[in-house]
Amino acid sequence: MNRLAARLGAHRPVLLDGGMGTLLQDAGLEDGAPGELWNLENRDAVRTAHAAYAEAGARLLTTNTFGGTRPRLEMHGLGDRVGEVNRTAAQIARSVADERGLLVAGDLGPTGELLAPLGAMTREEAQELFAEQLTGLVEGGIDLVLVETLSDLGEAEAALAAAHKIAPGLPVAVTMSFDTNRRTMMGVRPADAVAHLAEAGADAVGANCGRGPADMELIAAEMARVRTGDLLLIAQSNAGLPQVVGDHFEYDATADEMAAHASRLAELGIDLIGGCCGSTPEHIAAMDAILNPT
Repeated sequence: MNRLAARLGAHRPVLLDGGMGTLLQDAGLEDGAPGELWNLENRDAVRTAHAAYAEAGARLLTTNTFGGTRPRLEMHGLGDRVGEVNRTAAQIARSVADERGLLVAGDLGPTGELLAPLGAMTREEAQELFAEQLTGLVEGGIDLVLVETLSDLGEAEAALAAAHKIAPGLPVAVTMSFDTNRRTMMGVRPADAVAHLAEAGADAVGANCGRGPADMELIAAEMARVRTGDLLLIAQSNAGLPQVVGDHFEYDATADEMAAHASRLAELGIDLIGGCCGSTPEHIAAMDAILNPT
């Protein structure tokens, strides 16, 4: 049986959480500052964000570690604290999840480096970076690995290989961002991602971020048409597109619009549904109300 399916149980779809950066910025995180630093310096704010998503109905909480690889942390002088940042993030999410019987996903975002031949990083080097990050997440007590917002299948496969080495007993989900005419920046199509990542051993494959709910539904439909076996599918759309409002950006999809989007994804057979940039506990609560009516 699919390892993630076994952990999730029979109920589908499973509701995921939404954006973390959005909530931390609302709590006072300065523009350009790394949200991961708050795992060490403002743990209460991170815990409050997780608790808000748990209260909204999310069954899976995602660690605050999207930029938790060494290259991303080195940009902020935190390269020597990779283990501490990731371990602490997992422990914070775990403390909320354990109160409510929820699962914790250890979040791996892109390294920010291009793989050869377009860049200088080899796949082996990328795997080592993901393995370093994962070591801290596993020590902190995650239940599964979530690799998200990738554009390059090579980088995705490096993350999968790291997960299989460092956490061989944990399920692994991978989502890519199809934001260029429903392709990733590197030209990967949704069907390509399903085929390649399932073959590489992912328990779930999907899409996150992107250009909003309507585009995500087209991507999800393409994935649903080509999936085989017991592979699970994921969709986590941005809450629409960002619009300039005064001196800041706001995303234009309302909670009700995201709820209707979640219903359409469920009709397509998507197994795990959540939000990405701009989505908040309000969006997730509306999605929960339509996916899990009482």
